[in-house]
Amino acid sequence: MDSNHELDPAHQVPDGVDEKTVRALGALSKALETTERARGHLYGFHQLTGTADFELGDAVRLLREAGHDEQAARVERELVGRNVMPGHWTFQIIEAYNSTYYRPFAAMERDIVDDLAEGREHLLEARLKTIRRTHHHPDHTATPPVA
Repeated sequence: MDSNHELDPAHQVPDGVDEKTVRALGALSKALETTERARGHLYGFHQLTGTADFELGDAVRLLREAGHDEQAARVERELVGRNVMPGHWTFQIIEAYNSTYYRPFAAMERDIVDDLAEGREHLLEARLKTIRRTHHHPDHTATPPVA
């Protein structure tokens, strides 16, 4: 078979790796991908909260310009720069999440893929690509074109 029909070596299941292991590695990888998405939402939360804080600054300015000094002072004192959790701004939540959960999870996934599959990633997905693509179709090639 030519390169349009078979997987590149980086995605072939190593000798001695059984189907249950491929499925287990696929589940582990999917769990990490879900964690990546959760982490992205955490960064979205961080950016949206920061944007809201700057918008509060605009509200304070506009309230003052409209002659509402008492309300402006209240918003500025009570909300601008406020912790989102006791002692925490959003960047600190991200730092704790990364060091406590995300980095150990990613490192463990990497170690297990290295141990059980010679570091070959996405074996389950690569197998699905082989099964689901239309062979001999120019938009269903097994590997990218050689440059």
